[in-house]
Amino acid sequence: MAAGWVAQLHAAGLERFEWTVDGVKREALVSLPDRLSDAGRTPVPVVFAFHGHGGSMRQASRSFPIHELWPEAIVVYPQGLPTPSALVDREGRMAGWQSVAGAQGDRDLKFFDAILADLKSRYPLDGKRIYATGHSNGGLFTYLLWAERGDTFAAFAPSAALLAVGFSKAPPKPVLHIGSPQDPLVKFSWQERMLDTVLALNGCGPRKPDATGYTVYPSTKGAEVATYLHDGGHRYPEAAPKLIVAFFKSHARP
Repeated sequence: MAAGWVAQLHAAGLERFEWTVDGVKREALVSLPDRLSDAGRTPVPVVFAFHGHGGSMRQASRSFPIHELWPEAIVVYPQGLPTPSALVDREGRMAGWQSVAGAQGDRDLKFFDAILADLKSRYPLDGKRIYATGHSNGGLFTYLLWAERGDTFAAFAPSAALLAVGFSKAPPKPVLHIGSPQDPLVKFSWQERMLDTVLALNGCGPRKPDATGYTVYPSTKGAEVATYLHDGGHRYPEAAPKLIVAFFKSHARP
């Protein structure tokens, strides 16, 4: 890694971590709170933030800087691997995440498992406050984590995303879904079907078709659904990181 980039990471409060998963080197940028160096072992929350297809861990740390808004949390920006995408990259030249359980040998689910296990061995994690967020393909992987590792998490915040297959075994969990009715790539009609599924799973009332901005759906299962609908198409909205941090802070596992 170039010395200049290392200096930039340190200035941003980020460190580069590496893991080997099934013989493949994986990496992530990680922000560690200052209080980890204190004598005490106060448990700290953890947020995983996944870039979209064609993005990177560095880009994610800039586009949705959760670590700047929640410096008391450990924030992990994992790096994806070249992955085929039916929408934008059929040859799989750009970095992304598996879209269904079993794809690519579950390499990304195993990657998540490896990161979490390593962090638990090093730091005092708060097991009641583990979260995931991501945009587009990273949002899809956030939904996949909900389906496949749901009991691990306190809440989720996917953006411009849905999980087309395999969500049926997901447990009720609080979620903030971010999307745009003008999204030309991940069609909003697809996202609406996902939202209807989530609302039913979480014991919420029906979706409000004309809702814009921030809307909350109370839950009979302690798993409220919130939506933030914007007019920016497929782009990641500037307001999202603050809304996500506020949502996560207000939800912990029982």
